[in-house]
Amino acid sequence: MRKLCPNFDREDGLETVLEVPIPEEMFTNMGNNAAMRWQNMRAWMRAKGVDKSSHLIAGSSNEFMLLLKLIGSPLIPFQVHLDHSISRTIKDGTIEASTAKYIVQQYLAATGGLAALNSVSSMYAVGQVKMMSSDMRQRDDRDNDSLLSGSKCEVGGFVLWQKNPDLWYLELVVSGHKVSAGSDGKVAWSQSSSQPSHANRGPPRPLRRFFQGLDPRSTANLFLDAVCVGEKTINNEDCFILKLETSSKALKTQSTSNTEIVHHTVWGYFSQRTGLLVQFEDTKLVRMKAAKGDGSVFWETSLESVIGDYRCVDNINIAHSGKTVASLWRYGENCNHKQKVEEVWRIEEVDFNICGLSMDSFLPPADLKRDPDDVAASKEVVEV
Repeated sequence: MRKLCPNFDREDGLETVLEVPIPEEMFTNMGNNAAMRWQNMRAWMRAKGVDKSSHLIAGSSNEFMLLLKLIGSPLIPFQVHLDHSISRTIKDGTIEASTAKYIVQQYLAATGGLAALNSVSSMYAVGQVKMMSSDMRQRDDRDNDSLLSGSKCEVGGFVLWQKNPDLWYLELVVSGHKVSAGSDGKVAWSQSSSQPSHANRGPPRPLRRFFQGLDPRSTANLFLDAVCVGEKTINNEDCFILKLETSSKALKTQSTSNTEIVHHTVWGYFSQRTGLLVQFEDTKLVRMKAAKGDGSVFWETSLESVIGDYRCVDNINIAHSGKTVASLWRYGENCNHKQKVEEVWRIEEVDFNICGLSMDSFLPPADLKRDPDDVAASKEVVEV
């Protein structure tokens, strides 16, 4: 991962630290030789906009940003409150809920134990991603998932900072496009290189990426309220399935006057052999109200993350690689269009208890748009 850029104004000057480390592959593709690559890097760093002519399979820059935000910076639908004891009586509740609590206890032990997890007050992670997108055939047959040819792979990198589930910050760069998102404990927000910043509807919620094996303590707290709904084999691994349904009250809070979140469901697949989380999945259905008449357009999104390569970092088991497949299906009002985006990610660095990480590190942008009802419909689809 490239982290530094030479000082082009002064040969004896200090090198510039890149805001987001980028993969070597992305740097190599910037030119035919080292000098050209550094010149293009400097132009890219200084430019207010980048060439958006052809990325993935998106037909426009806005469409590419929608796909990038869909898979790069979605939030989960639940607030997560840290409970240092993470202990609830297994005997209370239904057999499905009690079983889920027992599975969570095994997960806690597998990821390092309560003492190790409670010793973490903050974290930092750097990773790289490869993304590929494909259009689906525009047919009435929803189950036809034949990919069109012409898929293109894009590379990029990201950096994450977190102090607790409600204090976090993400910067993601893919092929010159940048997405930033964060939460200061009062409001969660996002912005991109081509769109202004805006606040997400409802109370601040954690970034989904933390639940892809990076934050075991928040994952355990999240699934304490789940129910065990069965078993499934994932990559030859027998797993328990834990399910969480978002309450109607929470869905209403996250909806706007122009959009209604019909449902948002989360599943966790925990290995029966190791106790670790091996897959994290969620689906969401949003109804977009028509400006005129009674017609509506529906956006259905599904994200499925397979998680692996667990390694111990300061006695905590952290997943270092995985793959997320996102499906976006738009239908209604004479439209029927489906896209798939695939992200392969790898963690390069993880560290805990970062010195000097203060509240100032999580301040929202000065131009933050706090009225989500004024946000364009396409942005509202991917902000929750």
